[in-house]
Amino acid sequence: MLTMKSIPAFHDNYIWLIQGPDNRCVVVDPGDATPVLTRLREDALTLEAILITHHHHDHVGGISELKRAFPSCNIVGPGSEAIPGLTQSVEDGDQIDIFGERFMVLSVPGHTAGHIAYVGDGKLFCGDTLFSAGCGRLFEGTPAQMYNSLQKLAALPDETEVFCAHEYTSSNLAFALVAEQDNPHLQRYREEVSQRRARGISTIPSNMGQEKRINPFLRCDQPSIKKAVADKAFNDSDLETFAALRRWKDIF
Repeated sequence: MLTMKSIPAFHDNYIWLIQGPDNRCVVVDPGDATPVLTRLREDALTLEAILITHHHHDHVGGISELKRAFPSCNIVGPGSEAIPGLTQSVEDGDQIDIFGERFMVLSVPGHTAGHIAYVGDGKLFCGDTLFSAGCGRLFEGTPAQMYNSLQKLAALPDETEVFCAHEYTSSNLAFALVAEQDNPHLQRYREEVSQRRARGISTIPSNMGQEKRINPFLRCDQPSIKKAVADKAFNDSDLETFAALRRWKDIF
């Protein structure tokens, strides 16, 4: 099992650090180099690779400075997006090795057109596709793309740890509790999250089993969610339920 550490960045981003043997490490979506370099110095770590999920600046902004500090560092990311300094282009179905663990690349368009995720060692790095109790905005993709991407992630084992890129859980829960106010799992999760945030503790990682119980965007087949968007949806298909839910969240 790989050792995971979070590096907070900006207001609510998480840069994930995967620590391997011999003080080597990999980071995921480093939007800012400064906190990463600080952590690497403090822990005497050598940066071996950077994994990128999509092209937004708060995920790629630190690449150039990190590459200057670690010139042999491998930059892995979606070939269909403009990723600065990309050295290894990957797409759906590709596999990469992280300290002896095999990670599969999943295409998960929706938030951006070329967004990818990495899954392996019981861990999912999903960028801005899936959040705890929420999902990413549709900046470049369609509702159908994001719905299908989320369905792909929901098919992963329940114990899969979800390492998303933002601490959005509390605000996502405010919406989720309006969309499905009688969900007892959601009510319990709200209490847990409130306690954690009050103590300054991260709510991430979540896990896929939890998300399927509490995340409205993964529950579009449920009568409770369909009822919540009945006056906003054009029909009662799961896809239109998702689309209506996402439109609602955009103005919530």
